[in-house]
Amino acid sequence: MHLLRGAIRHYDWGDVNFIPSLLGQSATGEPCAELWFGTHHGAPSEVFIDGAWIALEKVSGDLAVLVKVLASARPLSLQTHPTRAQAARGYARENEAGLPVDHPTRLYRDPHDKPEMLIALTQFEALCGFRSTQQSVADLSSYGWHHEAAVLEVQGIENYVRWCFDADLMPSLEKCPQWLCDLALAYPNDKALRVAPLLHHVVLQPMQAIALHAGNVHAYLRGAAVEVMSSSDNVIRAGFTSKHIDVAELISVADFSVVEEPVQTPLSKGAVSVYESPVDELLVERIDVNGTHELPSSDRHRIVLCTEGSVGELTPGHAALVTPGRHEVLEGRGIVFVCAGTR
Repeated sequence: MHLLRGAIRHYDWGDVNFIPSLLGQSATGEPCAELWFGTHHGAPSEVFIDGAWIALEKVSGDLAVLVKVLASARPLSLQTHPTRAQAARGYARENEAGLPVDHPTRLYRDPHDKPEMLIALTQFEALCGFRSTQQSVADLSSYGWHHEAAVLEVQGIENYVRWCFDADLMPSLEKCPQWLCDLALAYPNDKALRVAPLLHHVVLQPMQAIALHAGNVHAYLRGAAVEVMSSSDNVIRAGFTSKHIDVAELISVADFSVVEEPVQTPLSKGAVSVYESPVDELLVERIDVNGTHELPSSDRHRIVLCTEGSVGELTPGHAALVTPGRHEVLEGRGIVFVCAGTR
């Protein structure tokens, strides 16, 4: 295995302590939101080969998988991600418009889709996927939001979402659950507050996961987790953020179908736990190493991320690249995630 050097992203919603503590470093007071391992141009990693750090892409080519440690102290935006076809069209359209790839209003920073998985490292709170209309109507009514409930019942989820972003005065939060009141405190009068109750509000326990297919509307509220996704940074936002939002584009790419149960617990066999991926192209396994564990060879590049204990040269927050055809023996005691992808 070849050690990787990831890149920390300092977004304003990031937690000050989690990522530095994971890495065994002192906090500086600066929010550390994400730690990236991959070749995406937004924050490419380096790999240690023959005694020197070099760009990972020189060894692996353009990796199809991007692995992150995410640590949120404040809610992230209400957002979704495009399908591959939508991403390709959007990327071409913004290129033709002459919009620089790093421009703050840019939605499509690459031509790829972004299915992703999130696996909790701490208790993790999120909104994820639409609930049934019947469930949401009942909850809106219990909040005293009778007009909202009527609009949803008559017009359905998609048209209700359209209506929310055209409506003006916010309804009372007096009978709303605490998580929604907290969102309103962080983002008062945000029109996405009317949309949030239609989504599953989930509280993941460590090692539980959610899998997000293209179009899944979601918002991460707080906690720390491992994110594994196709190597893309295409995000379309509609609320709960100071960044650029594009409600029309989110509605055009969102999947408004009902998600029955977003939370998953992995299928475990011995030391290996396999997470159900939103697409066949992504593979995520957790290995609980206790002594030695054989990692069989694969035809893909794999990123191995340690989150607990010590496995070989890996300690928490550190990762390594396993090249195709390599058989590795993991030694030590700890938890690693093995992540791979194809396009």
